[in-house]
Amino acid sequence: MADVLALVEARLRTGLGEPDARAAVTFLGTDRIEVLRFSDGNDGGLVRYATLGMSAQPMADPTAALADPVKGPRAELVLSVRAGLADTDKVLRPLAVLAASPQVEGLVVAPGASLDIGDPLWPGAPFTSVLVAESGGLVEDLELDAPMDPVRFLPLLPMTPNEAAWKRVHGAAALQERWLNSGTDLRDPLRKSVSLD
Repeated sequence: MADVLALVEARLRTGLGEPDARAAVTFLGTDRIEVLRFSDGNDGGLVRYATLGMSAQPMADPTAALADPVKGPRAELVLSVRAGLADTDKVLRPLAVLAASPQVEGLVVAPGASLDIGDPLWPGAPFTSVLVAESGGLVEDLELDAPMDPVRFLPLLPMTPNEAAWKRVHGAAALQERWLNSGTDLRDPLRKSVSLD
């Protein structure tokens, strides 16, 4: 497990640079989850938060009688927001909660899924949930020795409650198309809901 996490952290550093802060959260009955913060003044004032620990164990199908300790999808979560517009550092605990959900709730986190915290992602945030996007853009997937699945670094796109409800009816692809057609800045921590008429 420690070897996997060392490789994951090295891949995060390769893709995002050196973290300037990190926090650890442990939930009863789960492995420790860390959240690393990467700030890059040269990247349009973006701050990125990445989980570290979710990929230590493969995610197991909740209907399986016995979880495979080696095979199965592995992932970490990455959230990118514009710096200085909101107190986004308070997202550390909600991100750790999402990263622990495969262990706590038996969820398999995959692209197209919605993850809901039930509370604002940070103080004053218009978002209580996120859409899980496809991996491979910001941080490349990390291949592990067979028979282990690669670690995927899944971007999280914050959703307003209206967007989350609309996505449940129309699907993730339709919501992403709506965002694209509206020129929505998904990294704006204070953005309003996209028009859903």
